[in-house]
Amino acid sequence: MPNLVYVLNGPNLNLLGKRQPHIYGHETLADVERDCTALATELGLEVRFLQSNWEGQIIDWIHEARETAVGIVINPGAFTHTSVAIMDALNTFEGTVIEVHISNVHKRESFRHHSYMSLRADGIIVGCGTQGYQLGLRRIGALVAAA
Repeated sequence: MPNLVYVLNGPNLNLLGKRQPHIYGHETLADVERDCTALATELGLEVRFLQSNWEGQIIDWIHEARETAVGIVINPGAFTHTSVAIMDALNTFEGTVIEVHISNVHKRESFRHHSYMSLRADGIIVGCGTQGYQLGLRRIGALVAAA
């Protein structure tokens, strides 16, 4: 199995850099993908970088990752707080799962303080901006190197 990591992005992340830049910054999802791809190469990883506004599509990608990937870095967006289905799919994945949130969700509305994904995640990165994705990749890279 190659050292493949799925980087999954949920709803509205396609608008990164345009939507609420005072919260999420000015970097676009294409910028994040570029940075993740470059770092993955340095770490001896491959990335499959994906975004969907559809819950079922994200679940399908998690199922696909079960057969091909060593890890998942996931920013589920608003599905974080609502999707038992995505959590259940993550529970079928045997590799490392790192949950990422660009903003510090604990400084925001109270409904954002609960994450279904955190019940499965091996690590959670919040409030580190888009660099959180790279931190997640670094963690998975370290675990792969140690194995």
